[in-house]
Parts: sequence; structure tokens; C-alpha cells
Amino acid sequence: MEAKRAPEKTQTPRVVGHDDWLRARVEFLRKEKEFTHLREDLARQRRELPWELVVKNYTFEGPNGPVSLAALFDGRSQLLVYHFMLGPDWKEGCPGCSFVSDHIDGAMSHINARDITLVAVSRAPLSQIVPFKQRMGWRFPWFSSHASDFNFDYRVSFTKEAIAAGKNRYNYGSQASPGEEGPGLSAFYKDAAGNIFHTYSAYARGLDPLLGAYQFIDLAPKGRNEEALKSPMAWVRHHDRY
Repeated sequence: MEAKRAPEKTQTPRVVGHDDWLRARVEFLRKEKEFTHLREDLARQRRELPWELVVKNYTFEGPNGPVSLAALFDGRSQLLVYHFMLGPDWKEGCPGCSFVSDHIDGAMSHINARDITLVAVSRAPLSQIVPFKQRMGWRFPWFSSHASDFNFDYRVSFTKEAIAAGKNRYNYGSQASPGEEGPGLSAFYKDAAGNIFHTYSAYARGLDPLLGAYQFIDLAPKGRNEEALKSPMAWVRHHDRY
């Protein structure tokens, strides 16, 4: 049963003539350009962050059997891993992670053209991943980390014991994970000698740029219109359940 829609936040618009409208819009354009320049500078600083060498050997389960972290690069030098929330005993994937994943397939050829491989990784076994992926109609590569420490090392999975002890610190310790699984994205680089480096990971609101649909929604008159919801993405459903 679909949840009841929360009442919309009412807002009375300020209606003006064209000259006043244009004046306000041009002033706001100045702020938009300032934000664009700040975003570009932040991206530059991200690229200048230090890297760490990946010293542990991780094994993932794929459709053709076990594969290493190096194999996930698929011949490219850069790898993005989306940590998809699908736990070992879950019946279906997280709606929010599914919202992110709905953006991937259409962008994949462009991503690959920039020497980047993008895959999803979940802690659920492949036997759970495959039917959900088929249900959603996705084509991107999706692997299971069920037999490795990968999810735990990259702080997107937490044991029941860690949660009970309050050690389920998420997003670089800034908050407690609400459960055993959390969303995230990690970036890696593989050099000519085969060394793999972890260059970046983002969690929580740091994943907002992955949600291209929000970029359209933000341009609409009501914007995200989430203020009355119990949580910002409470309205999100699997795309076959709207």
C-alpha cells in the first residue's frame, strides 16, 4: 500500500512585472555563477587530496565467478564503486540507492569514455542481487562482497555487535549509521604497475550529486518540496511502485 502523501508546504509567490522579474533573475544569476565557481574549485581540491594504497586483497562474486578488485577496473585506470544498500537478508534493495541507480545506465557510455569503470557492490549474495537487478531492468555491473571485508572496511556495513556497542560510526564518524547498511561511493586508481589506490569516498548527503533527477526537480517551482516529510527522501519509491 502506498504511503499517504504529506501535505504540501504552502507558499505565496511574489508576482511582479517583467522588468522587476528580470532584475531579480539577473541578480540571482550572479549567485549561481559564484556557486558554479565554488563547485569547480571544490572539485579541484578533491583531485588534490592524498591517496592511500590498497593493501588488502578483496574478492567479489560476479556473474562469471569470483573476481578481484583489480578485475573490476575492466581494463580502465579508474574505478567508481557505488555501495548499494542490499543486505544479506533483505528482500529488495534500498529505494534511495535504487533512485541513484536509475541514473547509471544512460550515462555509462559517457563514463567509460573517460577511462572510468562504474560498478555497484552489495553485501548480499549474488543470488539476491540478480533477481532484483532484473526486476529493475538495470544493465550496469553489480557484484557481491558477501565473502569479503570490503563493505566493512569502507564503512558502509556494520555488524549487529558494532551497532549495539555504538561503534557504527558513519560518514567519517560524523553520525551513527541507522542500521547495518549505509550508502556510499568509493573511487580507486590503478597504475601501470597494477598498484591500486583508494582516492576518495563519499557518504550521506555527499552523494547528492549522483541524483540527476533532483537537478530537474530543483528547477521546478516547488523544488524538492520535502519539508513536511519525515525524512528528505521519504517520497522515493522503486520506479515500478509509483
